[in-house]
Amino acid sequence: MGKSDPECVNSSNPFHECSDYCHRKIAEAKRRLLEEQESWKKPAAERTVHPDCVNASNPYHDCSEFCFKNIANAKAALERGEQEPAAGGSGKSDVASEQADGDDGSEQQQEDAAANDGYPQMTEKQKKLFQLQLKMNEARKANQQAMVAEKKRMEPRGESKGVSKEKWLEERKKKIGRLLDSNGLDMSKSYMLDTQDMAEAKYKKWEKEPAPDGWDVFNQKTLYTAYKKRTKNIEVNMDAYNRAKETDPEFYREASSLQYGKVSKVAEPNIDRMVNELKERDEKRKSFSRRRKFNEDKDIDSINDRNEHFNKKIERAFGKYTLEIKNNLERGTALPD
Repeated sequence: MGKSDPECVNSSNPFHECSDYCHRKIAEAKRRLLEEQESWKKPAAERTVHPDCVNASNPYHDCSEFCFKNIANAKAALERGEQEPAAGGSGKSDVASEQADGDDGSEQQQEDAAANDGYPQMTEKQKKLFQLQLKMNEARKANQQAMVAEKKRMEPRGESKGVSKEKWLEERKKKIGRLLDSNGLDMSKSYMLDTQDMAEAKYKKWEKEPAPDGWDVFNQKTLYTAYKKRTKNIEVNMDAYNRAKETDPEFYREASSLQYGKVSKVAEPNIDRMVNELKERDEKRKSFSRRRKFNEDKDIDSINDRNEHFNKKIERAFGKYTLEIKNNLERGTALPD
């Protein structure tokens, strides 16, 4: 690749090579710029610049009314600073002394008022400006907080609880590993970090039988366990049971029996006990209900309360397996191109 002049308009093109045309255009642009600068610069005879102006060294500056006002104010302040000590020390003029005393009194009052406000080094205008700046900062801070809160509300919902729980378990495992390493132990000795309360809670959890999960709620073992729990408090009269078995040869009927499906005689007290047990079970089921917090941001995926309860069960059992499919469907990445 050839060389390119950095002042060329095409210097950003890596394949551009400057020719005589480019150099001629650059020279013309420089000459035109110098001519414009010379036209801006006025000769010293035509310029109106005060020698005491702060911008007098700028060859393109012309003093305006603002510049002359600032110069006059600066000279007046300088003269007052030189005359006040002399007037106060020699006492040449009573008017000057009274004016100085009046100025001192007003300045003293201003200083006292400023000291009471907590800003003794500020004038009234500076204090007002400072208070406005404080209000602006407070408004900016409140606006920033409101924006952050609104952004959190508008952000899409994250992963399910299972993912965050896995993260929490990983961090906890790392923390326990660091504690064990500092004490010269390995992960097999992690139980040594447990307190007495933690160990007792862990043992109670181990002794307790795990609750059925998923489709295990409807298997035969769970149903039989529920049946035993219901019949645990029912009293059984073994004498009456044995007598009924002896009097009826087909007490245990089979499918081929001619009396299959026939209702045997049941004593009235037994029927009353069954009715009472059903009533107690119904009352217990009604009392087993706790008020749950309603989440307005949660997506509605049910048609009624019963369907919502069923969906929660399904989510607990199979949510971790269907999480990726659900996220793909929400993002639209599961659909074919």
